[in-house]
Amino acid sequence: MPNILDIRRRIRSVINTRQITKAMKMVSAAKLRRAQERALAARPYAQMLTNILKSLVARTEIYDPETGEVKHPLLAQRVEKNILLIVVTGDKGLAGAFSANITKAASRFLESKAGKNVDIEAIGRKGRDFLRRRYPAAKVQTRSLAELEESIEVEPDVDAVERAGPTQITGEHVGVLGKVAFAQARALAENVIGRYTREEIDAVYVVFNEFKSVIAQRLIVEQILPIEQIGAPAVRFSEEMTEEEKKKAKEAAISAGVGLRSTDGAAPEAASEFGTAQVDYIYEQPPEELFRALLPKYVGIQIFRALMESVAAEHAARMTAMDSATSNATDMIDSLTLVMNRARQAKITKEIIEIVSGAAAM
Repeated sequence: MPNILDIRRRIRSVINTRQITKAMKMVSAAKLRRAQERALAARPYAQMLTNILKSLVARTEIYDPETGEVKHPLLAQRVEKNILLIVVTGDKGLAGAFSANITKAASRFLESKAGKNVDIEAIGRKGRDFLRRRYPAAKVQTRSLAELEESIEVEPDVDAVERAGPTQITGEHVGVLGKVAFAQARALAENVIGRYTREEIDAVYVVFNEFKSVIAQRLIVEQILPIEQIGAPAVRFSEEMTEEEKKKAKEAAISAGVGLRSTDGAAPEAASEFGTAQVDYIYEQPPEELFRALLPKYVGIQIFRALMESVAAEHAARMTAMDSATSNATDMIDSLTLVMNRARQAKITKEIIEIVSGAAAM
């Protein structure tokens, strides 16, 4: 029978752990609410930009009438020989299988692209550590998002000359998810656009956890470049939450006071009307010039959306994991309390038997 004092110490330890997990759950819930508000605040701009581009597509010629080729390089489709994969994971742990699921999806994607050259941009410490153990870094000095932000002007990449292997890591971005800024996403987007325009890469994919609400998330691999259709994400792989995961997430959200509203609601009325109204708008610049200037911003918005939704999904996963940990700690305390009571009862019974036996012997 275990010692009662040891059981009491273990109960106190589990109680302290439960207090920590409960506090982390509430912190993640507060951060999740702020992340949802940021996603909702950024949505009108993205939707209006998308509708403006749709309007410009209807008023400009995308293809050259003589050659039949697309006029904008970001719309040009080539045979995939060199691919860029952006992997967005978390910087911290204690979020269940959040980062592990993303790295598994990235591994499956890399297996499907066997025989092709793949460059990886790792965003997040967890993904960076996982990929670093399996693939070599490029033989040129990689730049972080902060360095890219300082130097927005895209410079030629020398890693196209000599590769470290078929799959190599060309960028490591750690610590940028704590406070996502559009300037960081724009810097990465301009670097990616520059490489695609120079035909150093033929396609760009991003793997991340798409967040709509606490109970509406999915792991996706989305193609960013070339742009196939404006406003329609080119999803190449998706994995939905299971019913059990949705149930746990819903219980955690309700207990933490987090709303279940979606961040992907209907488009603002002004944005929807702009894209569908049969009006011949008069643009200050020619539509072709506006289209060429706005299309790179559209790519930057897509990357910014992936970063923001990944942050929100990470907080939701951590909130759910800490809620499960708190519940497990409560169950463990109840179980240890029962064991302690049994040990104490056995000890009392033994002492009574010894007293009765001693009295009988006299």
